[in-house]
Amino acid sequence: MELSNKDLLAIRDLSPEEILLILDTAESMKEISTRDIKKVPTLRGKTVINLFYEPSTRTRTSFEIAGKRLSADVVNISTSTSSTTKGETLKDTGRNLQAMNPDLIVIRHSCAGAPKILADTLPASIINAGDGAHEHPTQALLDAFTIREKKKTLSGIKVAIIGDITHSRVARSNIFLLQKMGADIRVSGPHTMVPPFIEELGVSFMPDMEEAIHDVDVIMMLRIQLERQQHGLFPSIREYSRFFGLNLEKLKKAKSDVLIMHPGPINRGVEIAPEVADGPYSIILDQVTSGVAVRMALLYLLIGKGNRESN
Repeated sequence: MELSNKDLLAIRDLSPEEILLILDTAESMKEISTRDIKKVPTLRGKTVINLFYEPSTRTRTSFEIAGKRLSADVVNISTSTSSTTKGETLKDTGRNLQAMNPDLIVIRHSCAGAPKILADTLPASIINAGDGAHEHPTQALLDAFTIREKKKTLSGIKVAIIGDITHSRVARSNIFLLQKMGADIRVSGPHTMVPPFIEELGVSFMPDMEEAIHDVDVIMMLRIQLERQQHGLFPSIREYSRFFGLNLEKLKKAKSDVLIMHPGPINRGVEIAPEVADGPYSIILDQVTSGVAVRMALLYLLIGKGNRESN
């Protein structure tokens, strides 16, 4: 089986079969990272450009490591040192990069739809590394990979997503993916930070966080997206933490083998207590490890032998 598109722009574009293909491919890629020499020649001669208009640690670094472990030539571009500071448009930046014949461009942008603009303009494959509050498909894929690795399945598991749902592209992509794979999803957060139409996506909204995490298999905590908010949506950080922060006392409401997840960066003591983030239920660092394997799989499937358009 192959991926049907040359780009990965959104989880909504993937079929359940394609999601399984990516996760299965990532399993084999993860083994490469455990070797003494963490490199294979799979993408030798291919060029990957990381074009990040927003700050990033985990996503950008893992894409760079993923490309290098597959022997691709990887170029990182920070917009603070690029011609965008001189007024160059996204399309012009993309066309100039395409003139250098890259095989794939990874883009993170504050505007929803920016990756689609490049995908419609350029022949190179495009991966969406997060666009505004729209989607973050590779984060959802690595989250699914991590859950499946621990729980052995995605079908039938109960997942609670807690926090700033409205502004979280991670929440949106995870909802789309986990639903496709048969999970039961509930969300919780302040009314001002949960879209009024959220239940139309097929999830349950529970305003009481303790009710939301009761008897779930996975708790996914979200960071407050202050940079995407136009004005204050809650009285204070202290009050938010009191009602929607995850601590050991609230954790007693969940299953004894619950998994605690967070896409990062973590605001310790706000959405998650340090003893929970660093505790035995936390798989936050496992998510980071999974990110390299999943992104290796995507690079291979899109510009390696796994994609029909690259053959």
